[in-house]
Formats: sequence, C-alpha cells, structure tokens
Amino acid sequence: MQENLNYLFRPLGADNRGDFEKLFGKNGACGGCWCMFWRLARAEFSGQKGEGNRQAMKKLIESGETPGILAYLGDEPVGWCSVAPREKFPALERSRVSARIDDQPVWSITCFFIHKNYRRKGLSLALLRAAVDYVREQGGKIVEGYPVEPKKPQPGAFVWTGLASAFRQAGFQECARRSETRPLMRLVIGG
Repeated sequence: MQENLNYLFRPLGADNRGDFEKLFGKNGACGGCWCMFWRLARAEFSGQKGEGNRQAMKKLIESGETPGILAYLGDEPVGWCSVAPREKFPALERSRVSARIDDQPVWSITCFFIHKNYRRKGLSLALLRAAVDYVREQGGKIVEGYPVEPKKPQPGAFVWTGLASAFRQAGFQECARRSETRPLMRLVIGG
C-alpha cells in the first residue's frame, strides 16, 4: 500500500547521528547490528553486537564518512538506507551470493530499516530513489543492490536488504542470480 507522504531525505553525518540512533532504538535496529553487518568480518560483527557495533558506526560517522541516508517525516526519522561505494562493505567481497560480477565501480545499497509504523507505505521505494539521487550527486554511475525475492511473505526483519519488487519499481534490473531468492540488481545512472 503506497501512501503519498512527504518524506525528506538527508545523508547521515555527525549533525544527525542522534536521529539515526533514535530510529535504530536501544537494540540497534535488529539484534544490535547498527548497520555494521556488511562492513565488518563476521567474527568482529558478532563479537561486538550491540554497543560495540554502535560505537563502530559512531566512529565511522565521526571520521567523515556518509554511510547512508535517513528518511524523515517532518522532524521524525522514519527510515534508513545504507548506501556507499562497494569497497566500504568488505563482507560483500566474501559473499558467494553477492560477489562482484565485473570490475565496474559500483555503489552498493546493502540495508534498509523502516520504523514499524511506516512499513508497507512505499518508504523503501522512496528511499531507493533517494539513494540513487544521492549516488548521482556524488558522481556515481552504477548502483547495485542485493534484495530478496521471497517465495512467501516475510516479516520486515527478514527483508533488510530490500525486496526485489521495490528495486524493479525503482528501475533496477537483475544482472545475476546465484541463489533462488537473492537476485543481484543494478541501475546504471544516465548522464
């Protein structure tokens, strides 16, 4: 169900880190991840779930990196999309399903987190489009995503990489599939 809500989108930086933490809540979105799953080795990620991952994200932001974009409804943070150059996500390189398909420089969309009150209202599609706009503004030419295409409906916590249907609506095309339910999708940004 798509609603016509007036979302605003802002890159995550030191000035709005508090909004990110507010959106993710005390549990760090899902099980203490703090959106560090793709950025760390598995043992490191698992060993510092919770506060350690929150501190890792804080350090990343304070270093000047922009790890993604926040969606707002008014002043309230309601959604998150992790987007950055693929090199910022070393766990992608170790993934059989999400391994590189070529040597093109790409930006990767790895994660979404939508506040429970704003799910099923078109926010992930809006975040996808805002992420593409952000990549375009940064000079990126290819955006890649690793969504799921479940065989049956899944709870939001299990589709944190996004749904293939939303990626298709945003203009992404499937370019590889190494798993029955996990297409690798790309969008080439026009000049």
